[in-house]
Amino acid sequence: MTLLFRFVLFSLAFVGLASAQNAPRKTALPIPVDRIVAVVNDEVITLQELRARLDSAMHQLQGQGTALPPRDVLEKQMLERMVMDKVQLQFARDTGLRVDDGQLDQALQRIAATNKLSLAQFRTALERDGIPFASFREEVRAEMIVARLRDREVDSKLFISEGEIDNYLTGSSEKGTAANEEYQLAHILLRAPESASPEQIQKLRAKAEQVLERLRKGDDFAQLAASYSDAPDALKGGDLGWRPLERMPAMFAETATRLKAGEVSPVLRSSNGFHLIKLIAKRGGGALPAIQQTHARHILIKVNEVTSEVEARHKIASLIERIRNGESFAELARLFSNDGSAAKGGDLGWIYPGDTVPEFERAMDLLAPGDLSPPVQSPFGFHLIEVLERRVQDVSSERQRAAARQVLRERKRDEAYQDWLRQARDRAYVELRLEER
Repeated sequence: MTLLFRFVLFSLAFVGLASAQNAPRKTALPIPVDRIVAVVNDEVITLQELRARLDSAMHQLQGQGTALPPRDVLEKQMLERMVMDKVQLQFARDTGLRVDDGQLDQALQRIAATNKLSLAQFRTALERDGIPFASFREEVRAEMIVARLRDREVDSKLFISEGEIDNYLTGSSEKGTAANEEYQLAHILLRAPESASPEQIQKLRAKAEQVLERLRKGDDFAQLAASYSDAPDALKGGDLGWRPLERMPAMFAETATRLKAGEVSPVLRSSNGFHLIKLIAKRGGGALPAIQQTHARHILIKVNEVTSEVEARHKIASLIERIRNGESFAELARLFSNDGSAAKGGDLGWIYPGDTVPEFERAMDLLAPGDLSPPVQSPFGFHLIEVLERRVQDVSSERQRAAARQVLRERKRDEAYQDWLRQARDRAYVELRLEER
């Protein structure tokens, strides 16, 4: 038992004991105190934390117009979601994944700018809505950590064979203009444990069939998703948003084409558990769009046994300052960049979607031509990126294969991430105490 766990247990017990000793004997009414509702490895989740997250989720669902599930059902769903969050954040912490205050401040400034506010105005707006800025700040940090964890543990390890690309391109040419259709789907996942017994699988399938029966009787899909789904989008009513077929897992794409708007699929089985898919709407068709290319250059400072993360970030920041003071980007790239493009002044040429790692591509896509990025961290180190120009161009045969590879990665990533989550959850020590009253 860790020091943190002993301290929390002692603190809660002490509060209860002190309350009992100080209460008038003739009115021995129970005094509500906080308590532990889950233990996740060396950390705990308390009832107050659960209730705060639950109130926020219920507010979100009401804002979406979703009928609220019974509070006790949503409470169990939220507790499992908090457990999964802790499992991921603990794994990130234990493997050295961090988001420092500088990176977090840049993300918050981008969020504020997206809302057309300064950071100070955005903070005021949050607090006016009853959202403490410190809490929001830490939620954004946690989301950034989880996104980087997913990039590192799942996205970067996906493998696409040449045969898969051949099959995809053949299938796309046969589908013709239908390949540009988009589908809005909603999704319910009942996740199976990694080493589930046949009895557990059968019980989970029966539960999925019960949910399907309720849907066929007219129950609200969003409400049932919030009540039962183990997918990350559960509290959005299971809504996956608009996606073209090629950006869906293969099973979803295959199912979507057979459904009419408003219809729900039969129970579908995957390695992660059981799924229900609803087609909300369909749109599009026609000619496939051309692909946007970005002409960019960069400077890379690698993090290694010689250069620490702090030193690499500091060096990139100093190079940004020198460029803004008039020094040549190309010359500084030749002198300092740890990338093969250094000899060309950091010039990467024309870049297609999917050519770079996700962190680099996301940062590059936010820049207008002529803009310099802030320091961008990737698995390689820290980058300084400048976008030189953009163009839209038809795709050559070689680039079609590159685009197909990216599409197939998108198809695989959701299922691979769910599989990784299931394994991480099963490896963790989790003790649920919600039922202990």
